Amino acid sequence: MAATKCTSCNAPLAERGATEFKCPDCGEVIYRCAYCRKQSIKYTCPKCGFQGP
Repeated sequence: MAATKCTSCNAPLAERGATEFKCPDCGEVIYRCAYCRKQSIKYTCPKCGFQGP
């Protein structure tokens, strides 16, 4: 997961607490860093444009 970047802030996902999951609409993989997860910063799916907290 270290080579990937957060979908919200584009930070490398090297720290603990980072996660990946599938977009609820299209199934594209979404990556989230620990900071964006804790702060509930919105993300936008790069494939379909779905927005989530």
